[in-house]
Amino acid sequence: MFYVKYKELTKQFNFSNALNREDLPGYIKHYILDDEQVLVVYKTERDHGVFTDRKIVLFDSFRKSGGQKQICTIPYNSIATITVTFSQDCADLNMVLQCGVPVHLHFNATEAEDKVRLRLLYTCINRIIDDQTPSKRDIKRLMKDDVSFER
Repeated sequence: MFYVKYKELTKQFNFSNALNREDLPGYIKHYILDDEQVLVVYKTERDHGVFTDRKIVLFDSFRKSGGQKQICTIPYNSIATITVTFSQDCADLNMVLQCGVPVHLHFNATEAEDKVRLRLLYTCINRIIDDQTPSKRDIKRLMKDDVSFER
């Protein structure tokens, strides 16, 4: 579970694939500032997760409760620690917010390209958390969806 101020926010997010930025639904674009860069967009069965150069925006639909949608924004500067774990067919991004709240994002059916994308994203977020500037090359690769495997 994911709690904010001890109130349940959402169950675990299980992202299935990365989306093209141009395929973003219109309502999601309202939560992204004009001067923000969208790095990666992931989709769950019914929800979205948007990673920008400043924050993560999670969209969580509640089909059982009358079609409500809950939106959570996590600024990178509110993340205390972040880890990424890869297994053969999936990956996990685990964060602990500065207030002590754990956040778990699961990525299903990851191919080699998906793992490279997630590694680049993790590296950018980690640098921002450490008050460093992310690599322009990594940002450029994410923006162009250049996730070819480099040796």
